[in-house]
Amino acid sequence: MAEGLQTPARRADGANSGQRPLGTWSLAAFALPCVPVAAMLMPVVVYLPNYYATDLGVSLSAIGLAFGIVRLFDLWLDPTLGFLIDRTNTRFGRFKPWLVGGLPIAVLAVWMLFMARPGIDGNYILFWLVLGFLGQSMATMAHVTWAARLAPEYGQRARVFSWWQGFTVAGMLIVLAMPPLMKIGFGLDYGQGVRAMGWFVVLSLPVAILLALLSIHEPESPPNTHSATWRHYLDLMRRPSIMRLLASDILLGTGPVIAGTLFFFYFDAIRGWDRSEAGLLLLLYFIGALLGAPLWGRLGQAMGKHRALAIAAVAYAVAQLAVLIAPEGLAWGIVTMILAGLPYSAGPILLRAMMADLSDEERLRSGVDRSGLMFGLLSGAVKIGSAVAVFASVSALEFFGFKADLGAENAALALLVLSVSFAVVPALLALAGAALIAGHTMDKAAHDEIRKALEARDAAQTSRASALGSPL
Repeated sequence: MAEGLQTPARRADGANSGQRPLGTWSLAAFALPCVPVAAMLMPVVVYLPNYYATDLGVSLSAIGLAFGIVRLFDLWLDPTLGFLIDRTNTRFGRFKPWLVGGLPIAVLAVWMLFMARPGIDGNYILFWLVLGFLGQSMATMAHVTWAARLAPEYGQRARVFSWWQGFTVAGMLIVLAMPPLMKIGFGLDYGQGVRAMGWFVVLSLPVAILLALLSIHEPESPPNTHSATWRHYLDLMRRPSIMRLLASDILLGTGPVIAGTLFFFYFDAIRGWDRSEAGLLLLLYFIGALLGAPLWGRLGQAMGKHRALAIAAVAYAVAQLAVLIAPEGLAWGIVTMILAGLPYSAGPILLRAMMADLSDEERLRSGVDRSGLMFGLLSGAVKIGSAVAVFASVSALEFFGFKADLGAENAALALLVLSVSFAVVPALLALAGAALIAGHTMDKAAHDEIRKALEARDAAQTSRASALGSPL
């Protein structure tokens, strides 16, 4: 307990208290690792399943099983890492060791996944996916918990996570542009474009993490009245407000994963776009997401994060269904994909900011900083939906006889299942998420009261510790 009550901890925390907004360049440098991490994760979900099936000859069932198992592995991985981060206290800081430690693991796994050659099987994919998600989760969990500590104030958190999501989408745009640009500019084939993605991550991730480490001083952990223990898992899972956020994250996060997994299959078989052309459409989708990132952050500050998120979820459902009825043609494709992408950033921005608010409430109630564990639960929750989404979507296609290499020549029933899975299912999940998150109760006024109570208690504990430690 004494470690958390040291006076320097209060000074370090106050330096980034959210009362004085962080500078633009500092936030940009701090958020920079989101670019290569997104460049790693986006192809893993969107490009690699299609690439492994179409170019490397791996069966859809083997791919679905591998991706499903690794997501189930992630269910306990992120909360466990969050718990360990909460208990970390080194001379290098609480977050830096995890951010640095995940780097070599992620880089090695990215190399093996993106440079894979014909002859690999589901076991190969599963092994390197597990290693990749381990390294990625170590770095990301430390990074997101650190981000929450930079801005304790209600509105500033939305700003910090808007930068976070903006750079995440920028990473997606960069990596999605690679296959079509490699083909148009250099005459490279699709497989070489996939390998170019891997090279980008391998080269940029170390540089981005180094700049983040140098950009912002890591604040000390807030004072705890006692240490976190494993029973806090159950304590948190009994909290209705936390369970509402976790369930909303599952509903709102699963739909985009389903749509992303089936994106290339849908536009090839239903719309007649080849993978390079569809890649450009996906690029437009994330341009919409990049444009929407500051919008949802500002709307969350103006009307409440939960209300802004409910609006975004309904907008996503409408846009996803509109893809089914949009006319053919380039102009309609551009408009439809940009509009569909606008709501994408709302969930990652607002749910993280809302969980950070709840972590303050939890620390006030329990006396324990459980922010790492809570972000681990949030990160792990959406992977429940992701595990089911990837496995169920590709397995359903295979069950109804869909063949990746047949495209539009597939049976009518298989094409119908593809269309419903791509558009209707994600829309229904988004509407359910909107209804659930609308019942969230913490707004700015409630959070301001929590912050005042925390600041008063922390100041009293610090003064008491200083008095006890002073010479007689």
